[in-house]
Amino acid sequence: MDRPDNVLEIRGLVKDYASVRAVNEVSFDVRRNTVHCLVGENGAGKSTLIKILTGAVGRSGGRILLNGREYAPRSPREARQRGISTLFQELNVVDQLTVAENLSLGREDTTLGFLRRTDKVQRMVGVMNSLEPSIDPRQRVSTLSVAQKQIVEIAKAVAAESEILIMDEPTAAISEGEIARLFAIVKRLRERNVTVIYISHRLDEIFELGDAVTVMRDGRHVATRPLAEVKDRAELIRMMLGKAVFEGYQARPAGSREVVLQVKGLSNRKLQDVSFEVRRGEIVGFYGLVGAGKTELARAIYGADPHRGEVLFQGVPLPRRPDQVIEAGIALVPEERRSQGLFTILTVRGNVPVMNMARISRHGFIRAGEERRATREAIRRLRIACSGPEKEAAKLSGGNQQKVVFAKCLFADAQLLLLDEPTRGIDVGAKSEIYAIIRRLAEEGKSILVFSSELPEILSLCDRIHLLYDGAIKGTLENGAGVDSQEVMHVVTGGR
Repeated sequence: MDRPDNVLEIRGLVKDYASVRAVNEVSFDVRRNTVHCLVGENGAGKSTLIKILTGAVGRSGGRILLNGREYAPRSPREARQRGISTLFQELNVVDQLTVAENLSLGREDTTLGFLRRTDKVQRMVGVMNSLEPSIDPRQRVSTLSVAQKQIVEIAKAVAAESEILIMDEPTAAISEGEIARLFAIVKRLRERNVTVIYISHRLDEIFELGDAVTVMRDGRHVATRPLAEVKDRAELIRMMLGKAVFEGYQARPAGSREVVLQVKGLSNRKLQDVSFEVRRGEIVGFYGLVGAGKTELARAIYGADPHRGEVLFQGVPLPRRPDQVIEAGIALVPEERRSQGLFTILTVRGNVPVMNMARISRHGFIRAGEERRATREAIRRLRIACSGPEKEAAKLSGGNQQKVVFAKCLFADAQLLLLDEPTRGIDVGAKSEIYAIIRRLAEEGKSILVFSSELPEILSLCDRIHLLYDGAIKGTLENGAGVDSQEVMHVVTGGR
């Protein structure tokens, strides 16, 4: 039976990627003219759910009803035509055009391919002015702030009579003042009969804006509740985390007291006065959610991003170019292994020695026998599942590709490893093997920095944990049985 108070009804939604089920039998309703918040840790299935709703990917099973009618968009364009628009973190505006031209982009009135002057643009400008009158429709979009660009996109969706606006981490890149202005606009959208699905890791925003909240975990629907019935942040965090997650940590005997890395006052466009030390053989974790600055910190230490402040490695100022940082004995396992960590068109043999070609060369020529020997040793040591050194890297599983990236770093004889999301996109079995490799490397005396948005991973691996929020370290704790995972989530979601 149709329920007109629900604009969206999701029933048993499933999405499978090969052997991974990203969305698993998810069911909940979204009431009309509300701000419905969607929360969960990274990897909970939120992004996949939104991709299904916006037509970016197809579902594997289940049903979606929009205004009581079957809804199965085959593209984002079809989703927009049915009344669902999305405001992504990466804004869909054209900087070279004016505000008015962006508002009408893709919706122009034409005759035989020629633009016709109609009052459509003025109607769209009128909508934008009602939301934010300070924006001049004649301005080039390149002159606007990120928050103003967001307002242009919101106005475009409202003027197109969208019923549902999905907002994905809209405050990740804007200031506190701009956040307040954005919140006022979101609250006014209800007056225009627009339902907002709001995704954020900042729990204070959820309580300030939301009418209802849906919690997802591991691809499943945990709960949907009116926010008036959620007691506090602690209760919401408990729903997000489920059971205790630090049971995998293996306490290790105290290692060397020798400090190998000192970071003092590291700052740039994202980072705010970050300072810490790392000792030999230590596994140090940096945990934070989207926009916390984890990747930016790893890249700054690696010399890939400009920064202010001082970085000392083994008592010597670290160079600010990645090639020189590698020569100094530091290697990075990047978040995007396929685009940044591997040469996927090459074989395993073509990848393993690439960060230290001098070891397998003589007088400028590669010694093929030495190259094969080094690759076979890496395959044995890291248990890379492949048919041999000539296996194409692109044809390996995600976990084995990640092991090849580790092999590159070890062949470079790195004494400090920077691991950015080291197990993203790999299965549970491969994760366990990667964790074993990390622990073994630490026992061999290598120092390791783990930058991760997965709390179970950080609590399983790291001896000491720095908590990041908005580019700054907001707390530091020693790992062990006394770790309060709810307090950790409280800090990294902006709690005081």
